[in-house]
Amino acid sequence: MKLDYEISIPLHVQLKKIIEKEVTSGTLTGQIPSERDYMDQYNVSRSTVREAINLLVREGILEKRHGKGTFVLFKPIHDWLGNLTSTTDIIKQMGMKPGAKLITHSPLIPSEYVQQKTGFSEVYFIKRLRYADYEPIGIECHYYPVEIGKELIKYDLNDATLYEIEQNELGIWFAEASQTIGSDFLPEEDAADLLISPETSVLTAERIIKGQNEDVIELEKGFYRSDMFSFQISLSRKFG
Repeated sequence: MKLDYEISIPLHVQLKKIIEKEVTSGTLTGQIPSERDYMDQYNVSRSTVREAINLLVREGILEKRHGKGTFVLFKPIHDWLGNLTSTTDIIKQMGMKPGAKLITHSPLIPSEYVQQKTGFSEVYFIKRLRYADYEPIGIECHYYPVEIGKELIKYDLNDATLYEIEQNELGIWFAEASQTIGSDFLPEEDAADLLISPETSVLTAERIIKGQNEDVIELEKGFYRSDMFSFQISLSRKFG
């Protein structure tokens, strides 16, 4: 990717976005290239490079270590959309320690939207806070048929993998899932749990999981910090 000298966006902001994209995609990890490397690669001044890096440091994406250089502060978590993978497995695949904390659970009458998506007039609701290396990264809301939810809550859902309980303990097997990715804002209470401002946009992932008989097993809606969570999918073109 190159810098565009013809547009009104300052060069240091353009460079900042390039580096940020490399971090969130996982292509840039550990120690970042030197200022000289960036100057030579993008034909910019040292002050432009420093301004871009300082912005990323202030946003908590990069970290300066005295006498050592500048390093990526966090590892972005990738969700491969083509596979039905749990958040726990995704975090483990990135070499980070997964965690979960049960926030609330109860049977309830769902919103009209959830009723339309699931066909359930009553659901069992489970809400959890998710962690990666002890940092809060997301809030996941699960809507189950009441009978499934009542069985799940018999287990300790702190640090548990719901998919594993459903399959290994309850004998529920998934056949297919559909997922929609978007963005949204969180209520103040949820934003506080994620250590972000209510004005901060978060990534959303809504997933509907069905069983062997095409019956809906779960509607899950996750809200994830956009600075620590990204989605990746591999695409291929078929010829002929």
